[in-house]
Amino acid sequence: MLMIVPPDDEEPFPTLGDQVCAFLEERAVHGPGSLKGQPLTLDSDFRYALYRLYEHFPKGHPRAGRRRFRRGTVSLRKGSAKTELLAQVTYAELHPESPVRFTGFAKDGSLLEGRPVANPYIPMLANTQEQVAELAYGALMAICEDGMDPELFDIGLDRIIRLGERGEADGKALPLSAAPNARDGARTTFQAVDEPHRLYLPSHKAAIETMLANLPKRAMEDPWQMTTGTAGELGQNSVAEDEWTEADRIMRGLVERPAYFFFHRQASDGYDMDKYEDRVAAVTEASGPDVRKWSDIEAIAQQWDRPSADHAYLERVWCNRWVASAAQAFDVRRWSVLALTGERIPRRSWVTLGFDGARFRDATALVMTDMKTGFQQLEGLWERQPDDPEDWEVPESEVTEKLKELMHDYRVLKLYADPPHWTSTIGEWSVQWPDVVEEWWTNRRRPMYRAIRAYREAITTGRVSHNGDPDLERHIGNAGRVSTNLWDDIDEDGSQQRVWILGKLHPDRKFDAAMAACLSWQARMDNLGNIPKRRRGVVARIR
Repeated sequence: MLMIVPPDDEEPFPTLGDQVCAFLEERAVHGPGSLKGQPLTLDSDFRYALYRLYEHFPKGHPRAGRRRFRRGTVSLRKGSAKTELLAQVTYAELHPESPVRFTGFAKDGSLLEGRPVANPYIPMLANTQEQVAELAYGALMAICEDGMDPELFDIGLDRIIRLGERGEADGKALPLSAAPNARDGARTTFQAVDEPHRLYLPSHKAAIETMLANLPKRAMEDPWQMTTGTAGELGQNSVAEDEWTEADRIMRGLVERPAYFFFHRQASDGYDMDKYEDRVAAVTEASGPDVRKWSDIEAIAQQWDRPSADHAYLERVWCNRWVASAAQAFDVRRWSVLALTGERIPRRSWVTLGFDGARFRDATALVMTDMKTGFQQLEGLWERQPDDPEDWEVPESEVTEKLKELMHDYRVLKLYADPPHWTSTIGEWSVQWPDVVEEWWTNRRRPMYRAIRAYREAITTGRVSHNGDPDLERHIGNAGRVSTNLWDDIDEDGSQQRVWILGKLHPDRKFDAAMAACLSWQARMDNLGNIPKRRRGVVARIR
């Protein structure tokens, strides 16, 4: 799965990316590793990312000639040479002859040959001084030493100085594990952040905020920031998690003018990581077309077989997944296959409804299921957004109006509604529709577990389908497993199953629509034999 935010535009933005790629392949070399010192060849993912990262606003735009993205992230699996990419970009930003800044437009709207940065100042941040020195900064040292122009740099363990025409200092790059020095704060032209999933301490996040606040100060050099890393742990509140959340908001259209580019390649949902063949397929997908050619995919997949292996860690770093498949309640990959895009449940159909959610500071959802076909569609979703006030509340009148609309347009056989937070409202509904509305408490662990299992089975067997609603799919993917101390009945294979219920994979990731879908499905299963039969017409003799 490839996540590109913002996606490609119908009319591409003018870019210096082609010039930057050509410059690097002409003047740079590979950093530490098996290819150290050999001429650089950029793979397709890196080339694409550089084209996007160096996009500029076109002629006629109010910001014509300025960088489109102030920040950019490349997120790839472990062993993809992403740290070397960060070092290569830093090399171009530091070099005195690189075409990395805007100089003007050609007649056709493309960009003229770019110019180098004037007196660059480039901090390179990682979680410890040793890490940045060994990784991104160490790679930059090797590229400067082994590249075509070593005489242009004074290379040291604590800084790399760009030399001017008379040998004077004309800019520098340096490794940092804290915020830039106050005297250098206004000079930043580019900043490199390596492995942001390791940056979660208050000091780390304060350093990033300080560095970002410094970016606009040298407007003539159009400063920007680039990060490279791998998926982190949800809930750790790392810089990488902040970036992932921001990219998700942009993808959902919640950011009006995004100035952030996010390139992320991962294995799709739904692989059974207990199976060797699925692990091979998952790592292959996460590797992309170029990395898979030189990777030992089979050896990576075999790491899961070690008795002491941390499977969640392996899936995170080798599949570049923020959520381990084992932690998800539902098979999202299988769910996406069941989409019947554009389909709708016909009016006057017999249906069931599921309702779940919190009234305050969270989300509420209403899902409908066709009794005849098992087709589901999201009918209502009310979510608190990050920018909403803390006392945000679901509009009760709007929810009730939506329910009245469905009652009018469809033949609703049963509504299963989770009462907490909505007790009085559901009570009023049950008075108005006494034979339809039924309280279904999701905190009953064994009944809830069995309802979840039935819904999972429906997804696996394809008995349920849906219209591909992205919000419903997002909530299905956000639903996690929360184990309990209870055990359920013995299965047919003789094994006893631990009871688990739905829970959040992360405090900010809502799954109420998934719960509503599960309740709607359970209502259908409980009432399949209760669909009223059509009355046959009676023929009477008229005298």
